[in-house]
Amino acid sequence: MEKLIQQIKQGKVWPFPGGIHPPGQKAQSNTQAIKRLPLPEKLVVPLKQHIGANGQLIVDKGQSVLKGQALTKPVANWSVPVHAPTSGVIADICQMPSAHPSALPELSIIITPDGHDTWCELSPVTEPTTLSHEQLIDIIHNSGIAGMGGAGFPTYIKADSRKPIEFFIVNAVECEPYITADDVLMREHAEQIVKGIELMQQLLSPTLTIIGIEDNKPQAIAAMKQASQHNDKIIVQTVPTVYPSGGEKQLIQLLTDKEVPSGGIPADIGVLVQNVGTLFAIEQAVYQGKPLIERVVTVTGNTIHNAGNVWALLGTEIKHLLDCQGFSPVPQQRVVMGGPMMGFTLPTVRIGVVKTTNCILAPDHSELAEPGPEQACIRCSACADACPASLLPQQLQWFAKSKEYDKLKEYNLFDCIECGACAYVCPSEIPLVQYYRVAKVEIKEQQAEQVKAERAKERFELRKERLEREQEARQNRHKRKPAAAKSADEKQKVADALARVKKSDDKADNKSAVAAAIARAKAKKQTGELEPDNTAVAQERAARKEQARAYKAQKAESNENTNDTPADDKKAAVAAAIARAKAKKATKTESTETTDAPVDDKKAAVAAAIARAKAKKAAQNESNENTDAPADDKKAAVAAAIARAKAKKAAKENESQPTDEVTTESEPSQESEPAAHNAEDKKKAAVAAAIARAKAKKAAKENDSQPTDEVTTESELSQESEPVSRNAEDKKKAAVAAAIARAKAKKRQQEGSDQS
Repeated sequence: MEKLIQQIKQGKVWPFPGGIHPPGQKAQSNTQAIKRLPLPEKLVVPLKQHIGANGQLIVDKGQSVLKGQALTKPVANWSVPVHAPTSGVIADICQMPSAHPSALPELSIIITPDGHDTWCELSPVTEPTTLSHEQLIDIIHNSGIAGMGGAGFPTYIKADSRKPIEFFIVNAVECEPYITADDVLMREHAEQIVKGIELMQQLLSPTLTIIGIEDNKPQAIAAMKQASQHNDKIIVQTVPTVYPSGGEKQLIQLLTDKEVPSGGIPADIGVLVQNVGTLFAIEQAVYQGKPLIERVVTVTGNTIHNAGNVWALLGTEIKHLLDCQGFSPVPQQRVVMGGPMMGFTLPTVRIGVVKTTNCILAPDHSELAEPGPEQACIRCSACADACPASLLPQQLQWFAKSKEYDKLKEYNLFDCIECGACAYVCPSEIPLVQYYRVAKVEIKEQQAEQVKAERAKERFELRKERLEREQEARQNRHKRKPAAAKSADEKQKVADALARVKKSDDKADNKSAVAAAIARAKAKKQTGELEPDNTAVAQERAARKEQARAYKAQKAESNENTNDTPADDKKAAVAAAIARAKAKKATKTESTETTDAPVDDKKAAVAAAIARAKAKKAAQNESNENTDAPADDKKAAVAAAIARAKAKKAAKENESQPTDEVTTESEPSQESEPAAHNAEDKKKAAVAAAIARAKAKKAAKENDSQPTDEVTTESELSQESEPVSRNAEDKKKAAVAAAIARAKAKKRQQEGSDQS
């Protein structure tokens, strides 16, 4: 390495293969200073002026912007912003022709200048050495700087190289004919360029910095040597005038004798290259705070009267540059963006200047003649001799025409720098570079499709695997897992729990609501607690019940005078069955309540039961005797009505007596004052008698309202299996018998109360 550095300092250069010597034609434009043009009527600023992704729009149509204001912001890798070249209003954001041989439309911002050229707020840095590496990279990135001498590679990517850099090379060769933008820039702004070099040295820390300049630029060589003499790590190296010595790989080989491997980049061998225009933009961004909004453009050609270099705002239409420099077009005029070797003919002059535009060439027919018709290759090998990349242009052209993309890759098509040297020397006038460009685009599209297909395949496979997992999970979810064997303790616990549940269910079944109420009442008696006097409430409830009974009796009488339908008969039969079940339940309850009562209470209950049985038997006998006597129906009905009226009257008189209280099964009456044990027994007997009367009345009413009713005692309910059909006469007689039974029961109750 020390030997190599020593050789470089001694001024040694190494040759590269191929190369040609076309006429320079630089004297037309390098004799005058850089000129500033008036503001154009409009600026067409494309969003993409570099290699990489577009930035995201941050302005809207109709918005006013200042000079240097950001129009986009970077949102992806290799994305740099663009800025407003002057102050004005955004007239539109639309698709406009691109600075490309195809002129395909691309999204652009159209700005109408306001003429004031007002700057936005700038943030210059006076001492860049105080900035960190990241801060300096951010300034370069946000200033929108991209390579201004080649393909427009984002500068912040190169400046942030993670690989060690031994040699930092400044490309000031500018080998293509007619172009003098870098030459004049070095003459006028050598100090600013050197400051830009020092900023890159701060970022990269290279061992040596080499400025390569062709020997046909003596003024630029002198200016750069003078500006860099204070820095011993900067060497200005003169190289021979050979095209394309300004190519990145060719310049590296010239200055360091190193070759970039096929498919590699200069950083792989410890070298990094930057253009002088890019370094000037870096100095402006850091020291002045200005983003990249203008560049030096060479406007030349035989049809240009005032050929020279101008400061062109990015987005300035080519037509404006030509008009300002005295353009006199000829028939079938051609306008080329770039030089005659690597430039391309513009389809229209309404295309704007971009960051990579270094020359606008407007030649006449003698200066740059139209190529003749393509002829067959004569296999002279002139193209191979001129190729600076040591390729086989003839073979590549054959593979490109036959679309043999694998062969093109095998023959290193992408090592071609599209310098045009092969086409320049071809005697058959074959446009070799055009074949290579088309083939490169097709290969890239094919690769993109393959990548897209592979990603789609991966997504499909991942989706298929996910669906299979979900289906398997659903199937496993519905499968019943085998029950684990339970231990003896667990089984015993389950059995005990089931036994407790069963025992509680049995207890619940044996107890009724009435028994619970009686138990609560007895408990309260034993503890001496007294219930409130509910006599008035009981009397009101009894009155409401009597009204309900009277209404039912009237309804029953009206039903007797009309012909009942079979459906009513069924309903009446069902009601009768329900009544009998309730009577049976009441009998059981009475027997439960009177277990602890004195002998007199039992006698009263037995007497009531006997009276009911006799009443039933008498009703049956009377019905058997009078089955053929329809004339007695009316008499029986009258007698039944009289009996019911008497029963109601007797019931009201009994309820109005102060010594007795009528209660239901669910509402046991309590005495308002404590009494002796004998008095309690008497009252219990009275309660039992009242219950018997109420049951008899209820049974009589149900018999009156049911066409198939029959009078039964509480003890005989269990023996009845189905309702017996009765005619109208039987019903009336049964009602009379029930009334008689109720009267007898009432009489017995009165006698019992008098005896007590």
